[in-house]
Amino acid sequence: MLLFLCLAPPVQAQGVTAADEAEIRGVIERQLQAFRRDDGQTAFAQASPLIQRLFGDPATFLGMVQTGYPPVYRAAQVEFQALEWRNGVLIQQVRLVGPDGLPAIALYEMERQADGAWRINGCALVRAPDLTT
Repeated sequence: MLLFLCLAPPVQAQGVTAADEAEIRGVIERQLQAFRRDDGQTAFAQASPLIQRLFGDPATFLGMVQTGYPPVYRAAQVEFQALEWRNGVLIQQVRLVGPDGLPAIALYEMERQADGAWRINGCALVRAPDLTT
């Protein structure tokens, strides 16, 4: 079972509306749920055109996430944190607990498309402090 937590609303990033925040969260949630179902097509659809070109097809993308991003691929817990601009890039921080029970922070780079939609343009994982003590 995938558990989504939202203990406190993320701080609104400058120039980003509440509707943008909701769409960004929805894009990330759809992708995480797709990974849980091994639905490469839906997960791939949440990625930016650049990421789609880099990986070429949903199966290759899904395989990369399975091997390189276990906390994202099989997140047991998800908590949305700050949404902020870093060096001109909009980053959504998400605290995850992976299948190994260890916490991680996923830094999702978000990119607005020409049609106004938000897509994931990359994700970096960093170790998170364990807050379960």
